[in-house]
Amino acid sequence: MVKYSVKQLSKLAGVTAKTLHYYDAIGILKPAERAESGYRYYGKPELYRLQQILFYKELDFPLEEIKQILDRPDFDLVESLEQHREALLRRSERFVKLLETIDKTIQTLKSKNDMISDEEMYAGFSKEEVPQIRQEVIDRWGKSKLEESESNIRKMSKTEWADTKQEADEINRWLANLMHLDPASSEVQNVVGEHFKHLNKFYKVEADLYRCLGQMYVEDERFRVYYESCKDGLAVFFNSAIQVFCDNGLKTED
Repeated sequence: MVKYSVKQLSKLAGVTAKTLHYYDAIGILKPAERAESGYRYYGKPELYRLQQILFYKELDFPLEEIKQILDRPDFDLVESLEQHREALLRRSERFVKLLETIDKTIQTLKSKNDMISDEEMYAGFSKEEVPQIRQEVIDRWGKSKLEESESNIRKMSKTEWADTKQEADEINRWLANLMHLDPASSEVQNVVGEHFKHLNKFYKVEADLYRCLGQMYVEDERFRVYYESCKDGLAVFFNSAIQVFCDNGLKTED
């Protein structure tokens, strides 16, 4: 018969020798034999019984109740193991759900730390200018457009916000390099299509609104200076291309 000393069994089962001594004292796990020297030795049946004790403990059963279950005349080891398996599966499913919840919470907290601040959203404008700009948007496009735009920006991470601003610069340079072409050319219209998709990251852009934006690039000095700083004549060229794009039904390439 295979024999395990207290030291061997404690190492095998992951419990302390003190725990095995305690289990012996309360009668829940007796050794198979005792040497004259007092050493305890355990066999396979005791190993299986210890396994059961640990399983029931994992399911929060008190030791006294575990002893009563294991000492029942009709106790079936295989049936008990199958029940433990089902219980552990249910517990593991619960743990998986808890882990998913924890991961979502962590991601939410990280996202909050990576959210765009109002200062970053209106970088380049003074604190005095920001309220004026927001009011202009409300007066021109309505409060819902302002709220939609600011909400979408706040959902971006700092990296996404930086990428979005870089995308706008790349579109301007791209279009400036095509100013030798007709605004209605497919090359120019493809770039305008990218600009249209870019704007829709902030708010839904309808044809009338997009036409007005194009005209504003020419009529509003701030926008005109911005585009002209990229290349002379870009504001007028951009507006012409936008008007053609709207005439064509806002069609973009996928």
